[in-house]
Amino acid sequence: MSIPDALSELGTMLGDRLSRSKSDLDTHGRNEAHFPAMPPDAVAYPDTTEEVSQIVRTCATHGCPVVGWGAGTSLEGHALALRGGLTVDFSRMDRVLAVHHEDMDAVVQPGLTREALNRELRATGLFFPVDPGANASLGGMAATRASGTTAVRYGTMRDNVLGLEVVLADGRVIRTGTRARKSSAGYDLTALFVGAEGTLGLITELTLKLRGQPEAISAGVCAFDAIGPAVETVIATIQMGIPMARIEFVDAATAAAFNAYAGAEMPECPHLMVEFHGSPAGVAEQAETFGALVEEMGGKGFEWSTRAEERTALWTMRHNAYYACLAARPGALGLVTDMCVPISRLAEAVEETRADIARASIPGPILGHVGDGNFHAILLVEPGNAAELDEAKALAHRMVERALRLGGTVTGEHGVGMGKLGYMEAEHGAGWDVMGEVKRALDPAGLMNPGKMVRGN
Repeated sequence: MSIPDALSELGTMLGDRLSRSKSDLDTHGRNEAHFPAMPPDAVAYPDTTEEVSQIVRTCATHGCPVVGWGAGTSLEGHALALRGGLTVDFSRMDRVLAVHHEDMDAVVQPGLTREALNRELRATGLFFPVDPGANASLGGMAATRASGTTAVRYGTMRDNVLGLEVVLADGRVIRTGTRARKSSAGYDLTALFVGAEGTLGLITELTLKLRGQPEAISAGVCAFDAIGPAVETVIATIQMGIPMARIEFVDAATAAAFNAYAGAEMPECPHLMVEFHGSPAGVAEQAETFGALVEEMGGKGFEWSTRAEERTALWTMRHNAYYACLAARPGALGLVTDMCVPISRLAEAVEETRADIARASIPGPILGHVGDGNFHAILLVEPGNAAELDEAKALAHRMVERALRLGGTVTGEHGVGMGKLGYMEAEHGAGWDVMGEVKRALDPAGLMNPGKMVRGN
């Protein structure tokens, strides 16, 4: 039972599609956040589900850990090879297998990115709505139960995955779900694997819900003098039932970062960035209703546009917020954390977090998908500065405590990975032990993405 024996056998099977080059190992050992590099012993590039099954079966025989890899954009160290072993890179499995226009669904391979899927769908009048910002792979998005800027209207990956093909820890291939929009047949295995972070199996195919491309889209931005009125505006918007497609919050520090990084000219104060989808008349009515609410809540400068280039510029800037904030402190590492609370407690959560960060010695811009109660802090730490890293971890810990106290969750979209593992018991109690039992039932040797999700894995 050894990793070298597994890799020797896999080398015979895959040839040059099993890589042990330093550059490949380094690439698959890095992450977008503050975690140290953890390279695997080798990287496999399968072409088919059958190959993935053979790879996993071989690793099971020799006791070799297996970690799935999509685009490497996760923020909690999900795809790091904590115990070495094999990383399975799905970049070669990136095809659209079928688009069923009448049923509004698509069957895709896990290495396909969301942007590539939507390019394929342009001529169909359909699109896939989940937008986490990064051009993530769809397999990775399912594995982490991703969401993002459009979740307030279209939901998360949990709401948009109809079925999966999964390779289990012993190499068996199973299918979960169907193309039907609902089912009462048995346990919901699709939901079990969506968000399992590769700890129960490797996703090799996805059946996704599609949506009709909106006839009209408008987007806009408005400013507020303080965080409180901005967040209260979000709460009122949701409670009024205005069908927002996106409603994003950025604080003054993030606005300043946008100005420096993207050449924006935003007042250095809190802002809301919004988007509306629907008919031309419906979009105009929604924007006008929202604009009146902004004025009532003390906001200013609300301007909206249906011009595609202006909307693209706005959301490109928002999607690059992480890099803009990193650039605000050149050379810094980002300890990026998120929390999600019931919408009625959002203002309290954001204001307490902002006050806590203001007392710290490190910067920490706040932004987020506040339409569903989810926001992020990007805590900027000097590399190698242990005191700053400890301070950032303490701030993140208090965010977790705050989320739970206010009836929320320790992570609304980033997932557990390595960063939130220590908080699972606090949120789930005995339910975390049940998760461990499920893990042991499906992966008794603990080889699938070890060190993540459950206790003692």
